[in-house]
Amino acid sequence: MFDVWKNVLSEIEQAIPHDQYQTWFTDVKLISIDNGTITIEVPNVFKETQIRKKYDSLIRKAFTHNNIDFNDVLYIVSNTSRIRPRSREISVDEINKKTVKKTTPSLKQAAKSFVTGLSPEYTMDNFIVGSNNNLAVAVAKAVINKPGDRKYNPFFLYGGPGLGKTHLVQAIGNELLKNNPELNILYTSTNHFFSEFIDLIKKQKGEEFSKKYQKADVLIIDDFQMIMGKDASQEAFFNIFNDLYQQNKQIIVTSDRLPEEIKTLDERLSTRLAWAGAYDLQLPSFEDKCAILKAKAEFDNIDIEDEAIEYIANSVKTNIRDLEREYRTVMTWAEVRNISPLEVISDGYSNSTSNKNHSLISTKQIVETVAKFYNLKVAEMCSKSRVAHIKTARQVAMYLLSKELNMSTTKIALEVGVKDHTTVMHGIKKIDADLKLDFALREQISSIRESIYA
Repeated sequence: MFDVWKNVLSEIEQAIPHDQYQTWFTDVKLISIDNGTITIEVPNVFKETQIRKKYDSLIRKAFTHNNIDFNDVLYIVSNTSRIRPRSREISVDEINKKTVKKTTPSLKQAAKSFVTGLSPEYTMDNFIVGSNNNLAVAVAKAVINKPGDRKYNPFFLYGGPGLGKTHLVQAIGNELLKNNPELNILYTSTNHFFSEFIDLIKKQKGEEFSKKYQKADVLIIDDFQMIMGKDASQEAFFNIFNDLYQQNKQIIVTSDRLPEEIKTLDERLSTRLAWAGAYDLQLPSFEDKCAILKAKAEFDNIDIEDEAIEYIANSVKTNIRDLEREYRTVMTWAEVRNISPLEVISDGYSNSTSNKNHSLISTKQIVETVAKFYNLKVAEMCSKSRVAHIKTARQVAMYLLSKELNMSTTKIALEVGVKDHTTVMHGIKKIDADLKLDFALREQISSIRESIYA
């Protein structure tokens, strides 16, 4: 019987494009040929529907060519193919949570991880590497291999919200602790640093505060932009920084902007934070988002079609946090309705934040948001002015109209007040080229996108 099935599959494979065969038939099984009925098992409801609609006649013809007499073909869905219920939501940062127990070397280490402020859920294994973060990840691995090396000390990591800064720096801490459980690693947010500093100063225990941080072999400070306006805290951190750096202790700092863009930050401290350069996490590309979603689905043990993954990835324009929120929405609807994720998307689901946001985006909204970001009036931005900052704003508007709305260069020219489409083409190409090296411009466009889709 199963030799017959091999022959049937071979005939089908020759009759349709290879990618279609790989998509629809690699996990389809022949269960039985009994009493004139051929029973075929498919992994989920969606595939059952599509195969029956598109390929039933081809399947029947293939069986006939193999001299099988039958009256009907029955398609059944595997019992294991349904989406499994979840007792709670799982974030993208928990993709490989189960592995953490295996990689934690001892209870002693686990206890130490807890007091250092590190969450064992954040690992390098479950941090998805893509074109948006590969340089930062490479530096992170260098820090893990040789903490304190002046080449990457301090390690300053910046990027917009929801892009994985906290995950990456805590993963560094966890990897270092796994390699050497005796290391004194301390992770804290800037707000906690400030609160602790104020509390101990009030209690006249300033020395105790400094000693705690100066004992760290690795100090990780998150959300450093929150130190704006906190002069005393800046001075305290400046002294701690100098002490640790002189001892070749590793310092890791995250922020949503570059050091020089943090208002009221002491110039001496700003300079020191950039000694080893600054590395950014960018918005994930379409391919990056697809990789994240596939890893998420794999951890959840859920079958999700490539088409569904691509749709979700294309819908979310903001950050990874919103991407996982959209993923959970689709999965919840699929679970509630007991249908495949792609069927949910095909039917149109009402609770999709990305669909709502995307459907509301207009040319006017993009132009107004860009103008507001650069403190310009729309008429001023769309004028013929050649003043540098106005010209840059106009080119950013061109770039976003092209990328977010897929507008033609001719239509964009009309919207931003330039003569012809060649000027638009030049503007878009210039922004594309500048984004490769201009970290500040990346941050600006990221912020504008977040405002557009907020």
